Amino acid sequence: MPKVELSSNQKGDFFVDFEEKVFEDVKAEPGQKALITFHTVAFEGSIGLVNILTATRLLRKGFETSILLYGPGVTLGVQRGFPKIGDEAFPGHMAYSDRLTKFIAEGGKVYACRFALQALYGMGEPNLLPGITPISPLDVLDIQLSHRKEKSFIFDTWTL
Repeated sequence: MPKVELSSNQKGDFFVDFEEKVFEDVKAEPGQKALITFHTVAFEGSIGLVNILTATRLLRKGFETSILLYGPGVTLGVQRGFPKIGDEAFPGHMAYSDRLTKFIAEGGKVYACRFALQALYGMGEPNLLPGITPISPLDVLDIQLSHRKEKSFIFDTWTL
């Protein structure tokens, strides 16, 4: 039987070449916008967190960046905590709240559908994180059409 004779990986070793970049580091031109849409449930997978990180990266590249939370996506933008709001019950429990709050603090805009909040999840506007703008369910389409009209970069995700 063949024998592997390599030393074990050590803390601080690299598995891959993370410094090589193949593509140009694209920055936004003045006035360019981006919209990231979320139709996913908080804590049901990684896509919500990955998309918040993507939105933050677009913002830092100079795009005027907005996040749209609709359908189950509104569950990413509500206040959390246990036993009190803001308390982290386990490591990572506040990841969505922390990342969205940071995104807003850096100048990003976040919108949440009022219909999904109330009709689907039984929550109201006071449940949203500070800085999130509640919108009419009719605006869910119009924000996307407005961004399309402006030739914005639109990144849609749908996991349900």
